[in-house]
Amino acid sequence: MRIFLLAAVSAVAISGAALAADKPMYGAWGVDLTARDTAVKPGDDFNKFANGSWEKRTTIPADQPSAGVGYDVFNRSQDQLRTLIETAPANTQIGGLYKSFTDEAKVEQVDDAPLKADLARIAAIATKADMAKALGAAHGGFGSDLFSLDIYPDAKTPELNVLYIGQSGLGLPDRDYYLTDGFKPQLEAYRAFAERALKMAGAPDPAKSAADVIAFETAIAKVSWPVAERRDVEKTYNPMTIAELQASAPEIPWSDYLAAAGAPSLKSVVLGEKTAVRDIAKLFAATPLETLKAWQTVQGVQEMSPYLSKRFVDSRFEFVKVLSGQTQLRPRWKRGVTLVDGSLGELVGQAYVAKYFPPSSKAQMVELIGNLKVAMAARIEKAPWMAPATKQAALTKLSKMRVMVGYPDKWRDYSGLKIDAGDLYGNVRRSGAFEWAYQLSDLGKPVDHGKWGMTPQTVNAYNGGLENKIVFPAGILQAPFFDPAADPAVNYGAIGAVIGHEISHGFDDQGRKIDDTGKLRDWWTAEDAKRFEAQSSVLGAQYDSYEAVPGMHINGQLTMGENIADLAGLQVAYDAYHAALKGKPAPVIDGMTGDQRFFLAFAQAWQDKSRDDSLKQQMASDPHSPSNFRVIGPTRNVDAWYAAFGVKPGDKFYLPPEKRSRIW
Repeated sequence: MRIFLLAAVSAVAISGAALAADKPMYGAWGVDLTARDTAVKPGDDFNKFANGSWEKRTTIPADQPSAGVGYDVFNRSQDQLRTLIETAPANTQIGGLYKSFTDEAKVEQVDDAPLKADLARIAAIATKADMAKALGAAHGGFGSDLFSLDIYPDAKTPELNVLYIGQSGLGLPDRDYYLTDGFKPQLEAYRAFAERALKMAGAPDPAKSAADVIAFETAIAKVSWPVAERRDVEKTYNPMTIAELQASAPEIPWSDYLAAAGAPSLKSVVLGEKTAVRDIAKLFAATPLETLKAWQTVQGVQEMSPYLSKRFVDSRFEFVKVLSGQTQLRPRWKRGVTLVDGSLGELVGQAYVAKYFPPSSKAQMVELIGNLKVAMAARIEKAPWMAPATKQAALTKLSKMRVMVGYPDKWRDYSGLKIDAGDLYGNVRRSGAFEWAYQLSDLGKPVDHGKWGMTPQTVNAYNGGLENKIVFPAGILQAPFFDPAADPAVNYGAIGAVIGHEISHGFDDQGRKIDDTGKLRDWWTAEDAKRFEAQSSVLGAQYDSYEAVPGMHINGQLTMGENIADLAGLQVAYDAYHAALKGKPAPVIDGMTGDQRFFLAFAQAWQDKSRDDSLKQQMASDPHSPSNFRVIGPTRNVDAWYAAFGVKPGDKFYLPPEKRSRIW
């Protein structure tokens, strides 16, 4: 699933004017002209030209890792959700779950009593065989697993859902946190947290056990695949029978493990990081049982600390703030809204769209998407490097791409989830089990293309590659990204580029390996593939050169798919904007041409200011480039941007025409 992610918000994207009185104003035609720093030449740093003054005057809130348009829209959505959630009666699932979280006195009174039962089950594990079962049971249960389990369409039979098994087991965001000197403070903060967690759990020698846990995870990191390699849809597709899996990684009793996870009697699975799964199984066998139990204890305490008393919350935040750089814990109401939103997403979503998402916004969005698909088709047809057969296959895929806007046609049923307003810990545990059971209900069954991977209130969008569909939740459709009252140049530059981004994921370095049915299949001529890879390598080299944090460059291979989608999305949106003008010249507004307003809106959609620690985390583990280079990187490869702002040789980010990436 390819996601359009804004800055450091875990679920942030673009949005339209679904609000009325509380809708922010972005000037008379849709952008914030005061955000610009006109002392900066557009060709020297287009992001600072568009957002420099805003950046100078903006202070990142203490409880956030970053600030910007993404967080503004996210926070506005959180305020909307707060209104809906706080007014829900306590005898409803929404109201009851929120009350259980906001009743701090009860949470402090209970303290760690509910946690003790889960920790006792870990302490009682007597054999490696039982430990393997505990790993499987962690899905929908307590603690963590050394392996990831996901139910997705089979990449070679995309109409059927299968179980994917991959690498896992790290408490830090990425293997680089254990293996490179640049993350030593974060690793030490994690070790200190592990020691505190084990001490609170009653471990006899928490310092030694914490050191053993870190050593174990470091060994896992060494055999884990780098995140850039994990993007490869071909390398991570390794179907095998359970007998073959057992032979490949004999240290794990896989049938018992899968039965504990709720997936008994499976005949086959798809293995992701094949060598990593094999080697992690070997580490499982070679590691003392007591270390494995200490590791599971740390994972469980970390997972449940946000729902325990203040001493657990504060201990975890001491670790989190070193990861993100934020200095203040988010207010309890925000954390409560996040819990309810994550546990009862579509139930909350029904109320959200009823109040904040009018049918007119959906209709306009569907029309915009149609225009962008037409523009993408024209780009494919005109691509000089594509053979006719490859073009036709690409056009077929585009024509069959499903479009989903706002909210699902069929809402999810939460009636089987028990919520008790006086039992926060139990609510969280039952919600986890309910969610895992919901995912398991798809295993071995035909894919339901009507199901969504995001809730309607999510401020984001995604491309479901193995289903060949694009999804735009209602939460993304708010100003300044999409506003019916804004200048068309602004809507096309902001939400139009997002639409184009998601469409073009079907034709990025990984999406191009998937055909119109969602099947992993090579439908390119060999020559076309070589030309595509040559152009993508040009783009990758550009991003490799960008130093987003002192001493740390963007990984062009890790971010390749998102960078291609950013560039193609901008180009397709530009084409669609000009098509919408229907041959008429765009009006000049505030002395700015239509093209200038288009590119300015695009840049301001990525307005962001992040803490260095947050950026380091993003660059190590996230396939999206930092926001300033999501402005600079695409624009300097678009000819029309040069003409719009008079960018010339000698400007810092000027690229001669022959060095611009010409993928789409």
